[in-house]
Amino acid sequence: MIHLLLAFSLAALLPVFVSAHGYVGSVTIDGTSYPGNEPGGATNPSIIRQVSTIDPVKGATNPSLNCGMNATLAADVANANPGSQIQVHWVGGSTGDSDWPHNVGPIMHYMTQCNGPCSSYDSTNAEWFKISELGLEPDDTTWYQANIMAGQPANVAIPPTIAPGGFLLRSELISLQLAVSVGGAEFYPACIQLNIGGSGTGAATSSEECTFPGCYTDDEAGIYDPDIYNPPLTYTFPGPPVAAFVGGNASAGGSQPSGSGSGSGSSSTPTSGSSPTPTSSGSTMCYLTARSTNEESLAKRRNVKRGHKRRLVRRPN
Repeated sequence: MIHLLLAFSLAALLPVFVSAHGYVGSVTIDGTSYPGNEPGGATNPSIIRQVSTIDPVKGATNPSLNCGMNATLAADVANANPGSQIQVHWVGGSTGDSDWPHNVGPIMHYMTQCNGPCSSYDSTNAEWFKISELGLEPDDTTWYQANIMAGQPANVAIPPTIAPGGFLLRSELISLQLAVSVGGAEFYPACIQLNIGGSGTGAATSSEECTFPGCYTDDEAGIYDPDIYNPPLTYTFPGPPVAAFVGGNASAGGSQPSGSGSGSGSSSTPTSGSSPTPTSSGSTMCYLTARSTNEESLAKRRNVKRGHKRRLVRRPN
């Protein structure tokens, strides 16, 4: 009887979970918008590498952790500059007609230099460096990813001293609703093709770089978190620290951050300046807020490992 009741309860919740995934619908660079393609749909010229499905990448050794599920090269490359303000618009559902469905987990951005045109660059063995990371708000309970769920973009700035050239920008949201178990984390990476101008000389060191897959393990802090529903929380960002040359303050999330992350500076409003133009060249069920609330309530009732507040871990700039 208990099994029947459980099955009935899960069946009743199923419609809530159907659209519980998403993708990058568009990117705005210094005020100019660049649309993406629907996962698995028609492929139009874009600066965003198209993925095959809205489903998350599962497992830290999955090859799709690089740029998203079965990501393919994009035809266009957008011009940008050191300090350019970028808004990454994450959307929910297979057609992007709903808001991003998750609100628990970090927002991170990485970059790697393309060896040649980014429109033909195979990033399988690319060395990535982190330019921003953002996790919990100052209350140590609410995640900045909740702003994405509310319809705001993930904001990031190109490092102000970066050397010119072709770069991939990797925007990543990690959903930790299921991270109470090893292998439960859901990864949502997306790659954006850029050509950076200017005359900067900034670059990451080899010790600040890593590959995807390779940057993470399934059981490391920040990917596996058995205390995710026991606030107040401590969160340790996975992967390398933000590259030293980046400098600046926290730089992601849908609203202006106030120091719970690190990386190149940004805000929720793009700065003015010359408009970049593109150049052409060649499922696992997850939990929405309703389910997250249920999990949190269960954890509270069980009173698991409570009564101690830990300090939010920050990466050095």
